[in-house]
Amino acid sequence: MELALVSGVTGLLLLLVAFVLGLFNILNQKSELYNVLNLLGALLLAVYAYSLSSIPFLILESVWGCFALYKLITLMRR
Repeated sequence: MELALVSGVTGLLLLLVAFVLGLFNILNQKSELYNVLNLLGALLLAVYAYSLSSIPFLILESVWGCFALYKLITLMRR
């Protein structure tokens, strides 16, 4: 399996884990772990999007990652 695909699958799993844990109130959006999962997932999916030359997908994941990073920084400052 090529590295880009592994990156994409891993990123997808991280985002889905955060989403499902949020749905079942195991994690909430103010949790550092929730935002770390979102940040890492978005970064890995951005790498995958870049390897596909998919500009819309790359923009989506870059924005997702930026907001996750922003939220994580604001949580860690408290």
